[in-house]
Amino acid sequence: MGFAMSLIQNLRVYRTQILIACTVLGLAVWLGLNLWLGPKTPVAMVVQRDFVQTVVASGHIESPHRVDLGVQITGTVKAVPVNEGQTVTAAQPLIQLEDAELVANARQAESAVAQAQAKLRQLREVQAPLAEQTMRQAQVNQDTAARALQRTQELFSKGFIGQAALDEATRAEQVMRSQLKITQQQLSSTRAGGSDMAVAETALSQAQAGAELARARLRYSQVLAPAAGTLIARNVEPGDAVQAGKVLMVLSPEGETQVVVQIDEKHLNLLKVGQTASVSSDAYPDQRFTAELMYINPGVDAQRGSVEVKLRVPQPPAYVRQDMTVSVDIEVAKRSQAVLVPTEAVHNLDSPEPWVMKVVNGKAVRTSIRLGLRSQGMCEVLEGLVANDQVLATAALPVNDKARVRPVSNLVAK
Repeated sequence: MGFAMSLIQNLRVYRTQILIACTVLGLAVWLGLNLWLGPKTPVAMVVQRDFVQTVVASGHIESPHRVDLGVQITGTVKAVPVNEGQTVTAAQPLIQLEDAELVANARQAESAVAQAQAKLRQLREVQAPLAEQTMRQAQVNQDTAARALQRTQELFSKGFIGQAALDEATRAEQVMRSQLKITQQQLSSTRAGGSDMAVAETALSQAQAGAELARARLRYSQVLAPAAGTLIARNVEPGDAVQAGKVLMVLSPEGETQVVVQIDEKHLNLLKVGQTASVSSDAYPDQRFTAELMYINPGVDAQRGSVEVKLRVPQPPAYVRQDMTVSVDIEVAKRSQAVLVPTEAVHNLDSPEPWVMKVVNGKAVRTSIRLGLRSQGMCEVLEGLVANDQVLATAALPVNDKARVRPVSNLVAK
């Protein structure tokens, strides 16, 4: 009994030492196992599937051209019957200026035309026939005077009358001949090509030009839509005093919708006219539509290091608006059953000799690879890896070549 009690007391004394020893032994075993197996390391599995390379960029919706609208004369705005964002038809009134003075000027000019027309009609209908009648009478008078002169000359030659009578008959015949000539000239001036007709026609032409000018200025008091489209800017209100040359509205005419984007110049070799793209707006990210690359600017923006690209949108959705910001994924290449690895797993990605840490028999082995297409966080591997290989998931992991690792969280490339 005494021995048993002594043994229990000894066990109580050494219990703490035994627990410490067991703990130290377990920790040593655990550390040794970790050193032998290596640290837990996230890996990604290499997959094989169809792969599409895209170039992603941001841009905006744009019509092929825009029309800046303004007035052609100085005036005060009377009415603006349209609002920004409104769809308008061709020839629809957009801006109306105060036009009372212009209307009065147009009426006055029309009256001047009517007066000139009346004068020309009077010349043709009254003066010309009167001149012709006067000329005929003058012709009769001249013929009478000529016959009288002939008789007088015969009588003078026979001695029946004196020199004074002959002189008087001669003078009368000369007067009649002069009057005939004058009436002939007057008749000629009233006919086509004559001076009076030319003056009347010129006066009418001037009056008509003045009337057309007045009507044009009256038309300038109203700004009409040159084509159907959408009003994307309005910088005028009723009561504003406006001047010619100032842009008051901007119209986006109906027509082909385009997407304009700036692409990093390093992707220039991948772009070709005719490539398709998927487009989405920030406001409607789930509603994508198709576009086609139609233009690549031959120049490079040196300040931004980018190239302007335009894409045609054959069937724009109803929600598309002018200058709307959009995201564009241009499909530049496609591979069938490509071997893919995550981009973040590749070391020296942009160098001639990229490589990955491939897991082989529990060790991370540096493996050189040859890359092909790249897009959306994935790289095509042409040489160095096959499907179902495992690589360290990120190139940022500080793992030495051939170091032991324990793969965890097998991240499959998507």
